[in-house]
Amino acid sequence: MSIDPESMSDSVIDPHLMVRYVPAMGEPLVVMSKVNKHFGDLHVLRDIDLEVGRGEVVILIGPSGSGKSTLCRTINRLETFESGSISIDGKPLPEEGKELAQLRADVGMVFQSFNLFAHKTILENVTLGPIKVRRQSKAEADKRARELLERVGVQAQASKYPAQLSGGQQQRVAIARSLAMSPKVMLFDEPTSALDPEMINEVLDVMVELARSGMTMIVVTHEMGFARKAANRVVFMSDGQIVEQAPPQEFFTTPKTDRAKDFLSKILTH
Repeated sequence: MSIDPESMSDSVIDPHLMVRYVPAMGEPLVVMSKVNKHFGDLHVLRDIDLEVGRGEVVILIGPSGSGKSTLCRTINRLETFESGSISIDGKPLPEEGKELAQLRADVGMVFQSFNLFAHKTILENVTLGPIKVRRQSKAEADKRARELLERVGVQAQASKYPAQLSGGQQQRVAIARSLAMSPKVMLFDEPTSALDPEMINEVLDVMVELARSGMTMIVVTHEMGFARKAANRVVFMSDGQIVEQAPPQEFFTTPKTDRAKDFLSKILTH
């Protein structure tokens, strides 16, 4: 991936977009303890310990195959894990059943491939979860959905179908759909990797605004400028392990480990 070194400069970051929330004291919202995961013989998560505070924005970065997406997907059990524990808002992650469905309603997930229902309108995509899972009335769900579609800048597309929208618009709808469930935490798994370059910023702008609003977010991304702009903490992974974590200014200017230094040197010189 080509990254403009200038995008890493403090001089190009709008100070109004800088996000520096201090997580609330007390129990963190997401706690992972000694989590291990294998795909066959491949040990993809190795004793992962990670705590994310309420209102904190944590960015997961690292080379391909380092375990970032797998870590993200274990938090709502889209991926199982063999050992360790995960809790959300003080409750252990259920294995199956109604409790797991309830937890997934509290954990928003935005994928790289949008995952919208092709046969439903944009408005129907956003209202489906609140009506079916949250038991909201159609009128209540419609009102909230239109507010969210306006928030992400696609209110004019409410009656269209996903195929009639650009990739960037579809991804913004996917964000609105997750927000409609009033989640406690939002997970983003490389949300811009399937987009054409000119569409990336329109999605990142929505995510920056969401971070500024205080949403707890865990984001897997290759967009280093966004990480610098929106993160409270950057978590660097390699070979299934958390190698280093620090506030973005510290991580990008004075990385502590050789693996992080090598990773940054490669992405900032191409």
